[in-house]
This record gives sequence, C-alpha cells and structure tokens, in this order.
Amino acid sequence: MQVGLIGAGNMARALARGWGEPVLVSDSGSGRAAALAAELGGEALPSADVAQRADLVVLCHKPAQLRDVARHLAGKARAVASILAATDSGVVREAYPGTPVFRLTPNTPVEMRRGITVYATPNGAVDSELESEVLTLFARLGAVVKLPERLMDTAGAVVGVGPAYQALVAEAQVDAAVRHGIDARTASELVVGTMAGSAALLETRDYDTLAVRREVTSPGGTTARGLEALERCGIRSAFQAAMAAVRSLS
Repeated sequence: MQVGLIGAGNMARALARGWGEPVLVSDSGSGRAAALAAELGGEALPSADVAQRADLVVLCHKPAQLRDVARHLAGKARAVASILAATDSGVVREAYPGTPVFRLTPNTPVEMRRGITVYATPNGAVDSELESEVLTLFARLGAVVKLPERLMDTAGAVVGVGPAYQALVAEAQVDAAVRHGIDARTASELVVGTMAGSAALLETRDYDTLAVRREVTSPGGTTARGLEALERCGIRSAFQAAMAAVRSLS
C-alpha cells in the first residue's frame, strides 16, 4: 500500500520513520516534506499529486485546515485516514464525499514501533478488505485499539498527549534526584529505565496497577511514604485537571 502524507510535522515524521519506507509527502511550504523524503526516500510533492499517486492519504495537517485541504484533494484520494485531533469521522466524510474514510489516533512512539493507535470503529458499512489493509499498516507501528467514535476524543486525551506527560513525570523525578546529588545523565538513565521496566511489568500483570504498587510497597516503608506525599500533593487531581483541559478543546 503506497502511503501519502498530507502534512510533514512531528506526527507525520513519526509515522514515516516507523514504517521505514519511502512515502509521498506534502507540506504547506515549511520544507519538512523535502527533508523527510531525503531521509527516508520517496518524494515531496504538491498535495494533489500525493493524493493521485497514493493508495491511502493520511491527513496529518492541522484540523482547522480540513476543508481547505479537501478542496485540493477531494475526488483524487482513493482512501483517507484521518489522524486529525477532535475531528469526527462524519466531518471528514463530508469534506471527502464518496471516499472511504478511517479515523485513527496514533502517538509519537509509533516512530519506535512501540506506539498505540486508537481506531474509531465505523458506524456504517465499510470495505472490509480495505479496512484490514489500513489496520495492518498501523499495526506495524505498535498496538491498535478499537473504540467507538464517541470515545475517540477521550482516548486522544490519553494516548496522544501521553508521551509528553510521561516525559514531564520523568523530568520531575530526574530533577528531584539531581537536587539530592545524582548527576543529570545518571538520574535520567535510572528514571527512564525504571519507567520502561515498570511498563513491561504492568503488561505482565495484566495492567493491575494496584498489584504492582503492592509488590513494591511495605507498610510504613519508604515507598509508602513517597506515595503518600504524591497523593498529598495532588497527583490524581492534576491528571484529572489535565484530562478536563484537553477534553475542553474537543
């Protein structure tokens, strides 16, 4: 399946690097498309040419540009995969009448083929063979999770922003370690390695966060005191507030 990327920003670059194959790509004049084509092979082209030559057009531009971009591509694109944030499939179908449309929300770890892509289960009839090809394509980049359309914005407020949140949590832990004498490079190695191992452990424990915490926490011990401090400082309310802030834009 020949993929065409409309937009060459961070998410488009992560997808292209994860697939590791030449892609057709366009941008709005930033020069990023040419840089991505030079890195991976493929071609930087005007968006209409990308649509005409690609089997699947992936919309990686800003959501507000949907209708402007569609005016150039409608009638040329064979199939469209939209990764536009907070943009319902129905809105994309209106912009691309008669064209198969799929809505997905990937995150930047797809670059490492360790990403999560959330897929909006279609409400109506869909070409099952084409759908299978699209899902197989994204499954090469990590796990694909199917959800109803009504939950896509909430899922995006988990997976889409998640890498930034995890990076902030790591940064906060590194800063704390540095304040107590460990150099920044070593602190980063300790924190990131622990995060990666903890994620693997959670998967092994069937995502039972309480079980993993209990395995580390002794009554009255150091971990218990640390967890109590995090709760006292509002870690749960902070994430709830972040979810509300992101969802308010949907």
